Amino acid sequence: MDQTHAETPDQRVGDVDLTRWRTRAGATVADAWASLGHRYGALPVLVLTLAVGIGVAVTATWAASEVYDAVRAGDDVAVLDRPVLDWVLTLRSPTADTLVTWWTDVAGTIGMPIVAVGFLVGFTIQRRAWTPLVLLVAASGGSLLMTIAGKDLIGRARPPLSDAVPPYEHSASFPSGHTLNATVVVGTIVYLLVLRQSRLVVRVWTIAVGTAFVLSIGASRVFLGHHWLTDVLAAWALGLAWLALVITAHRLYLTALRRGARPVRSPR
Repeated sequence: MDQTHAETPDQRVGDVDLTRWRTRAGATVADAWASLGHRYGALPVLVLTLAVGIGVAVTATWAASEVYDAVRAGDDVAVLDRPVLDWVLTLRSPTADTLVTWWTDVAGTIGMPIVAVGFLVGFTIQRRAWTPLVLLVAASGGSLLMTIAGKDLIGRARPPLSDAVPPYEHSASFPSGHTLNATVVVGTIVYLLVLRQSRLVVRVWTIAVGTAFVLSIGASRVFLGHHWLTDVLAAWALGLAWLALVITAHRLYLTALRRGARPVRSPR
């Protein structure tokens, strides 16, 4: 059912064709989504796919909370969390505390939206398309819902204030919102960037810088005593899962375009 059409923008990352599905399950889903794209338009189907994905992501957050509850009941988490926090206490100094606080604020409720909007404006102007807007808004909205769901379902207490660096935070600890949002938003930005980068070395550096940012934000949350290590590990895992869904949705969109679907169905 793979038809030959002119190559669509953003179809490749290097030599990898994002519209080629290697598994039978992937090809079957791609065929179905391409048919829907022909009928309703590729962009509406992308929005629908992301909406379904958000539901899957929130369900995954609930499942993660159930697993975490089971582990916490056996007190296995404390074996990892408390020793790591005790270790980072030995690394602190007034200068380090100030620098890490500044850095973690980049991924906070003010810093991360500024980063996202800045890249979003650039992508929209450069590409003259709605796709970056849809992907970034959906990615950000999904990570926010996952953060809220996780905190409400678990309600875990943060590390003691005596072990934290001010300004103190008082919302639930699991998962780390800074880490989850940074993973998803920066991961989406990195994905959108590498789609237009032709040189391998540039793509490698883009991915490396994005990865270093996400890892450092998670580490900063533990360093400052604002989260337990397992809060950060869970946020990385949930963020990567949601990011994978966002990228898959975009691949399905590109596949529909390549097979002749219009971004929005033309009126008859």
